Amino acid sequence: MSSLQLVNANADIIRKAQALGVNINAAKGLQEVLKTNLGPKGTIKMLVGGAGQVKLTKDGAVLLHEMQIQHPTAAMIGRAATAQDDMVGDGTTTNVLFIGELMRQAERYIGDGVHPRVLVEGMDLAKTETLRFLETFKLEKEVTRDLLV
Repeated sequence: MSSLQLVNANADIIRKAQALGVNINAAKGLQEVLKTNLGPKGTIKMLVGGAGQVKLTKDGAVLLHEMQIQHPTAAMIGRAATAQDDMVGDGTTTNVLFIGELMRQAERYIGDGVHPRVLVEGMDLAKTETLRFLETFKLEKEVTRDLLV
């Protein structure tokens, strides 16, 4: 055994837990920034560029494009949300809030001693069941005003 392991046998576990905590906090931090934008009474954010240009917006897509996100996990969440916007044209803020809440709940379960791999497997099962439900629930009709009403 090396002398480092004799000093602290749990050093690797502590480092892993700290890395997990930092990644979860990045997701929650991005969620905190964007959750005040949601709804008709959402807060307008002021973005100031390097040359002093000012942009006011409450659109999540604009915020994610204009913010300089440094943390890799937060950047990945931002890319997922902008991919949602590219595919559908809406839902960036909702996407970030959903991912942030998943991370918040994961942190709670990890604090209770559940292994992260078990959480990932559970989320994968939930995804599979959700897609199965959506396939059986979808309507293959022409969408008309009467159908929507």
